Amino acid sequence: MPFKAIETQEELDAIIKDRLNRQKEKYEAKLTDYDQLKTQNEELNARLAESKSALEEAKGKDQTIADLQGKVKGYEQSQLRTKIALQSGLPFDLADRLAGDNEEELKADAERLAGYLAPKEPVAPLKSVEEKPVTGTQAAYRDMLEGLNKGE
Repeated sequence: MPFKAIETQEELDAIIKDRLNRQKEKYEAKLTDYDQLKTQNEELNARLAESKSALEEAKGKDQTIADLQGKVKGYEQSQLRTKIALQSGLPFDLADRLAGDNEEELKADAERLAGYLAPKEPVAPLKSVEEKPVTGTQAAYRDMLEGLNKGE
């Protein structure tokens, strides 16, 4: 086939149109596949967003549960401290001062603290603090000394 020179714009357009049609037919099947993949991708992205929001809700609920469990544990510890303090004869106000993670440690600390607060035997004074009754000349001397101390 001999080469024929293109002399008009219409001949060039016809040749290009044929080539474009062949190319279009070649990729038409791929375009429909691409459109299907695109819609599937959009659907999967929507489902992913829903899953992420559900996961965030679950994390929030887990955090709430953990917070509530922490509060319950704190209340149980407080109740146990109060119980042990009252059993050991400690005042109610000192129950919060008890240290320990379990009942045995709390009891040991309560006993140690109760040892400091236990009433002790009164110690007898070293000398009598009460004056003996003064009579006679000693009373006169005492009055004279008291008068001297006052500067009379």
